[in-house]
Amino acid sequence: MRKIGEWLLRGLGVLMLLGAFGLAATKAPDRPLESLVARWAPPPSDFIDLGGQLVHIRDEGPRGDTVPIVLIHGTSASLHTWEGWVAGLRKDRRVISFDLPGFGLTGPAADGDYSDPAYVAFVEKLLQELQLPRVVLAGNSLGGQIAWQMAAAHPERVAALILVDAGGYDFSPDSVPLGFTLARIPGLNRLVRHVLPRSLIDRSVKNVYGDPTKVTPELVERYFELTLREGNREALSQRFAQMRPGESAAQIKTLRQPTLILWGGRDRLIPPANGTAFAQDIPGSRLLVFPELGHVPQEEAPAVTLAPVQEFLHSLADRQP
Repeated sequence: MRKIGEWLLRGLGVLMLLGAFGLAATKAPDRPLESLVARWAPPPSDFIDLGGQLVHIRDEGPRGDTVPIVLIHGTSASLHTWEGWVAGLRKDRRVISFDLPGFGLTGPAADGDYSDPAYVAFVEKLLQELQLPRVVLAGNSLGGQIAWQMAAAHPERVAALILVDAGGYDFSPDSVPLGFTLARIPGLNRLVRHVLPRSLIDRSVKNVYGDPTKVTPELVERYFELTLREGNREALSQRFAQMRPGESAAQIKTLRQPTLILWGGRDRLIPPANGTAFAQDIPGSRLLVFPELGHVPQEEAPAVTLAPVQEFLHSLADRQP
């Protein structure tokens, strides 16, 4: 991954950009959870207390499904990124999505720990709370990184993996969302906790789409408002400070779960070469690349990306004795 120094070199240009935005016109204070729930957590959304951490969660589909599908979103996203997949899966499968600590409506972690081990422990605790002994784990970006690390740490709990533009290896991005750049630069990250131009969110979301014209004002509004959830901006800076790209990559070769790997061919954040690396390191895995899609293919084209997922899930059922 590019060195922190390269990010810092952009600092002056970013400062000039913020000046162009006009600080007074872009003040954006934190918003309390209560002000966001009505719009972004309608039924079937629920909140559960997980050891003092209030977690935004959706648990949909038939409760008789003995191996539910658990979906984990990426950095600065939320459970909403999976809505297209959930709509197609919940008729026949129990599907669970949730907001990770630091993002969405779940909000910041009480202990400020956003390390990979802390996220794995969170998922394990959530599965215990929901009394789910065995699941199919699917994750995008950071969520994919958490999913395969969970599978490595607790192989008995994970029946299969679906990795969507997943993190795990060290990497050099071709382009990084501006919001991520600001969150990594000391000083500027404090400024962004009080100032947030909507245009910055618009640019950042478009950056991770293969086709930026698919980014609607409604989509930008969702990302904007959930970023303003009290504590989320500080949590994002803390997450970047605690990242250790590629630190646990050696564990990937230990995975033995059936694994489907999906990648956007226009992913400029985590390059498609990393998808190839996953396919090479996980025995028996299958890699599918969608040439026109970006870093969040499940959100950009849910119907197209869900089709191979459903085929994969059917193949798992066929393998059962």
